[in-house]
This record gives sequence, structure tokens and C-alpha cells, in this order.
Amino acid sequence: MSKNGPEFRSTTVLAVRRGEDTVIVGDGQVTMDTAIVKSSAKKVRRLMDGKIVVGFAGSAADGLALFEKLEGKLREFSGNLTRSAVELAKDWRTDKVLRRLEALLLVADKEKMFLISGTGDVLDPEEGVAAIGSGGSFALSAARALLRHTEMDAESVARESMKVASEICVYTNNELTFEKISAKTT
Repeated sequence: MSKNGPEFRSTTVLAVRRGEDTVIVGDGQVTMDTAIVKSSAKKVRRLMDGKIVVGFAGSAADGLALFEKLEGKLREFSGNLTRSAVELAKDWRTDKVLRRLEALLLVADKEKMFLISGTGDVLDPEEGVAAIGSGGSFALSAARALLRHTEMDAESVARESMKVASEICVYTNNELTFEKISAKTT
């Protein structure tokens, strides 16, 4: 139990870039204490007419509020993902209401990928892969190994990595939501 009630644990979100393709995938499990309360939550969405993909780990209400804030920044800065991510992180860290939000974001367009946190972090991940959430370290490890030692495409790497995470992390399931962006398309 947290001080505010039952502790929710949920989510593994993974972003993988290989070649021209970027995939963000999230599992569907939401767990309250020791019970699975939902198995098909959608934690990955498209923004800006499908040009941006974002996934969240943490509180659903907080994640959705951050989606809205990010989309506002993207509109303000004409779809510039880097500038929007930095401005969101600055606001998130300094605003009295926003800094209470408990979530992390993974966001990508056809060229860039960032992990954004409420502590002001805007991280451009190494090796074209990043993960957040309860099973994030498991998915990240699997994805790095697959990227280094196979020729699998981004979606296959993401699918297999999430499968590994779901086999290890009790807070991760295999009900997956995929969103893909390709540099080949405009």
C-alpha cells in the first residue's frame, strides 16, 4: 500500500529503432497490489495526425494528462519533437501541479526518440532502444541483445523483447499495442 491507497504497478513500454522504422509497444497489464485489474490497457498512442508515437508508464490519468501537454507543445512548436520534449520537461519539473504527476514518457517521430521524465530528463537513448515501466529493464536487455546479434526488423525485435519481459516480470503481460513510424513514409 502506498500512502494514498493501493499501489498500482503496470506497464512495460519499449521503443525500438532499426533502419527506417521505429516501433513503440506497450503491454496491457494493470496490477493493483497483488491482483491484475486490467489486461488490455492501451498505453501507446499516436499524436499530431499520426506523426508522433508516445507511450507512458505510471498513473493512467497522469500519462494521459502528459499526452495532452505534449501535444500542446508539439502544436506550439510546429511539430518539432526535440523542442517540444525539452519544453514539456521544463514545465513538468517546475510547475507545481505538473511535478506531482507520476509517469514517464517514451516518444518518437520518424527521426528522433526520447525518454522524458518529470525530473527534467530528455534522454536520447543509445543504440536506438529505450524502455520504461515495471518490466522495462527486461525488455531493454532483450532488445539490445537482439539488435546486436540478429537482423530482425524493429517490430520483430520489439515483439520478442516484450515476450521475454512478460515471461520474467509479473507486472507485464503479452497483450500488446504496437505503433510504428517509418522514415519511408511522409
